[in-house]
Amino acid sequence: MALKFTTSYRDDSLSVFRYYKRSAEAAMIQVTDEQLFAVLDPEMNSIALIVKHMSGNMRSRWTDFLTSDGEKPDRNRESEFMEPPSNREELAALWESGWNCVFSALEPLSSEEMKRTVFIRGEAHSVMQAINRQIAHYAYHCGQIVFLAKHFQCAQWKSPTVPRGQSAKFNQEVKTGKASQR
Repeated sequence: MALKFTTSYRDDSLSVFRYYKRSAEAAMIQVTDEQLFAVLDPEMNSIALIVKHMSGNMRSRWTDFLTSDGEKPDRNRESEFMEPPSNREELAALWESGWNCVFSALEPLSSEEMKRTVFIRGEAHSVMQAINRQIAHYAYHCGQIVFLAKHFQCAQWKSPTVPRGQSAKFNQEVKTGKASQR
C-alpha cells in the first residue's frame, strides 16, 4: 500500500478502503465469469455472494451515515447470501454502488462530524469506531475474494500486493522511489 502521510483519520481511512477495494478488484479481474459464482463447498460463499453481501452492508451502513442507524430496516442480510447477480456486469455494478455509498459518506466528513455518535443495530459508536468496524469487515471479505481468486488461478495468479519471494526487490524499489503502487 503506497502510504500518503497524513494525520487525518478520515483521509487515512479513505486510503485504506481504496486499498482493499483495489486488491479485491485486481483479484476479481483475474477469474473467469464461472469462477465468480463457484463455491468450494456447500458452506462457502462465492465471490459473487461476498460482493452482494458487502454491497448490502455498505448501503445499509453508509446511507444517511450520521443520521440513521447503520442497520437499515429494509435490509435483509440473509438474502445477501442467496441468488447472486446473474453476470459479471451486474456484479460490477453492485460492487461500485456499494463503494459509492462508502466514499459518498466519508469524503465530505468534517473534523467536527468525526466527533459525532452514530448507531449500528442500536449500539452507539463514535464515528471512528464505526469506520474501524467497517474497515475490518471489508478487509475480511476482500481477503476472502483474493483467497478464492488465487485458489482458482493457481499458477496464473498475479498478486495485487507484493508477490511471494519479491519482498527484498520491492523494498529496494521503495527506497529508490521506483516501486509501483500496489
